[in-house]
Amino acid sequence: MAENRLLYLSQADVVATGLSMAEIIEALETAFRAKGDGRTEMPPKPGVHPGGGNNFIHAMPAYIQDLQSAGVKWVSGFPENYKQGLPYITGLLIYNDVATGLPLAVMDCVWITAKRTGAASAIAARRLARPESAVMGMLGCGVQGRSHAEAFHVLFPLKKILAYDQDPAAARRYAEEIGTRLSIEVVPVKTPREAVSGCDIVVTAGPILKTPHATIQAGWLEAGAFASLVDYDSYWSREALAQADKFCTDDVPQLRLYQSMGYFQNIPSIHADLGELATGQKPGRETPTERTITANLGLAIDDMAVAPLLYRRAGEKGIGTWLPL
Repeated sequence: MAENRLLYLSQADVVATGLSMAEIIEALETAFRAKGDGRTEMPPKPGVHPGGGNNFIHAMPAYIQDLQSAGVKWVSGFPENYKQGLPYITGLLIYNDVATGLPLAVMDCVWITAKRTGAASAIAARRLARPESAVMGMLGCGVQGRSHAEAFHVLFPLKKILAYDQDPAAARRYAEEIGTRLSIEVVPVKTPREAVSGCDIVVTAGPILKTPHATIQAGWLEAGAFASLVDYDSYWSREALAQADKFCTDDVPQLRLYQSMGYFQNIPSIHADLGELATGQKPGRETPTERTITANLGLAIDDMAVAPLLYRRAGEKGIGTWLPL
C-alpha cells in the first residue's frame, strides 16, 4: 500500500526550485489552449471579505485535463497590510493527485501568484501587442511590477521601462533593481501620464479598488499600444477604456461575477477571453494602430499550470518537507 504523505513547500522552497519565467509562460500557454478547447474545469472563484473595504480571501479550484493537474489556491489580498510590514498577497496552494484525489503537496502561493500573473499578461500581449514593442510603462512598482517586467522581457524586445509609483522612492528602487536584473534602461517618472503616453505596452499594477480612481484619461494610451490592467479597472477612466479597439479578459464568467459585485462597471464590450485568443477562435491584434486592452482577473488554471512543474522540480532536487497525512 502506498504511503499517504504530502510535500510541503515553503516560499523559500518554491523559489529554490529555480523555475524560470519562460517555463511558466509555456505552461500557461498549454492551460489557456486547453481552456479555449473546453478541457478545463474552473468555477468562478468564491470569496469572503473580512473587515470590508477592498480586503478579500478567495478559493480558486481548477482542473486542467491536458496537464493532469488539479487543486485549489486559498489566497488573500489585504491592501492595508503594508502598514504592518506584511505582504498584500498571501496564501497556500493544495495540489491533488487526479487519479486518487489525495493531496500531493501544499505550497506557499505568493511566488506562484506573482509569476503566473505576469505570465498570463504576457500571453495576452503575445496576441494583442505589436511584436516589436520596446517601451513599457509601469504604473505600480511592487511585486507585480517586477513580475510583469520579467515576463514581458521574455517575449518582447524591451529597451526601456518608464516606472511610476505613488511613492517616488519605490520607483527609484524598482528602476535600479529591474534595470540591473534585465540589463535594460528603467527610468523613474514623476507623473502617471509619463508612464502611459508614448509607450508600446502599459501595465497598471496597483491595489484593486471597487470604485476606480480613474487616473488614466482618454488620449493617454497611444494608437497601436497594448495595456494590461492587473488591478482590474481601478485606475482607468470610462473614457480611456472606451478608446480600446479590442477589450479582452482571461475569463468572461468570472468577470461577470465581479461585475455583479460592483467591479468593472465602466468597461466596454468584451472582444474575447484568453482561451479564445490562445486557440485562434477570436482574432488578436489585426492592425498596427489598434488600441488593445486586457483585464485579466487571475485564474485558478494559472496556478494549476505551475503547480505540477514545482512539484516535479522539487522532487528532482530534494526540496521541501514530507509530511504524513
